[in-house]
Amino acid sequence: MGFQEILLMGQAPDRGLFMPSIIPSISLEEQLKFASFSYAEIAYEILLKFLKEDIPKDELSKLTNDAYNFEVPIFSIKDNIHILKLDKGPTAAFKDFAARMMSRLMQFYIKKKQANLVILVATSGDTGGSIADAFFKLENIEVVILYPKKEISDRQRKQMTTLGNNVAALGLKGKFDDCQAFVKEAFADPELNEIPLTSANSINFGRILPQIIYYFYAASRVAPGKEIIFSVPSGNFGNLMGGVFAKHMGLPVKRFVVAVNENDEFPQFLKTGLYNKVEPSRACLSNAMNVGHPSNLARLVDLYGGHLNENGLLQKTPDMEKMRTDFWSISVSDQSTKETINKVHIENDFIIEAHGAVGWCGLELFLKINPTNIPCIVFETADPAKFPAEIKEVIGIEVEMTEKMKQQAQKDEILQDLEKDYNKFKEYLLKRFQKQKLNKN
Repeated sequence: MGFQEILLMGQAPDRGLFMPSIIPSISLEEQLKFASFSYAEIAYEILLKFLKEDIPKDELSKLTNDAYNFEVPIFSIKDNIHILKLDKGPTAAFKDFAARMMSRLMQFYIKKKQANLVILVATSGDTGGSIADAFFKLENIEVVILYPKKEISDRQRKQMTTLGNNVAALGLKGKFDDCQAFVKEAFADPELNEIPLTSANSINFGRILPQIIYYFYAASRVAPGKEIIFSVPSGNFGNLMGGVFAKHMGLPVKRFVVAVNENDEFPQFLKTGLYNKVEPSRACLSNAMNVGHPSNLARLVDLYGGHLNENGLLQKTPDMEKMRTDFWSISVSDQSTKETINKVHIENDFIIEAHGAVGWCGLELFLKINPTNIPCIVFETADPAKFPAEIKEVIGIEVEMTEKMKQQAQKDEILQDLEKDYNKFKEYLLKRFQKQKLNKN
């Protein structure tokens, strides 16, 4: 099956996740050239490896230049530790990197097919805003976002609820895992077959693919062609999977520090070899990472020779020795997260928010046990301005909003609540979209 079909389908018919049959390689010579390339140019080179049979080169170049028209700064903080700021896109979150590329690719393909799409998205915080912004007012595309009503910040919510037009956001009276379960069930529901559903969550490989890019970009700015360590704050593991695919493509990643919040199913898995999802997921300060059963863990397990089904049952154990060599994982408490925000501010005059703080704390704990001179990169995945109350509580500073946030703060919200009942969700979809007689061709 080609990339176009995978992108537009989202989830496999058996509720599984699509994986590439061949992972292309990026030679060391190519990687060294990236040091002089812009972010958009690196994006083009990497995406071309996967899409050369699917999209003309000139079209792909236009799409990457349009998607990545913002800065991607990286800061050297101390010794060999660097922070890659992935929060300069339009919604001030790293999800913009995948969402903007994905939206442009989808638009390109459905124009060719003269078709329509209904995108279902579950969000634990930042995905919803990024998808809403990336797909806002695109022709022939409708977006429905499910978010846990009580577990996202006001600014995260307003990025979804102030748009209207082709974007609908539903506040579910439940957890993120409930939102994710509803989306997966909808894809497998035969009664919804007449609606052209697809996903923009990281269950869609089209979301993972663009996330490979910033690993190569970061390495090209810090240590081109040399070994590197990434500390990745992780929730649904889409971000981490981008790095894992980059490693399989040839990026010399020495190790991934997989930093999670109090949803500690992965570090426990590495420790014991037994997988037990956290159910219900634990509500933490780093709310976009409140995931008790990461969808993309199935992809990770698959790459290491195992099989984890959609319900969290480990049906075949992966190569745990190899996984422990490539990954080091730690659970970071809310208290440690706050202490890290304060420490980074005092010691480095740098403001970091909760998700980045989990990544920073995870790296510091790793380096205490595994001291090294290998360059280390921490991902800051959201602008601190998205979490003003938490930042003020910890360091006493009012973080200035981005211009876009200021505009959204003045707009009226379109608030829609949903009970934790899948049938109510299905009823909503049928009522809204069957009347539109959307074209699935």
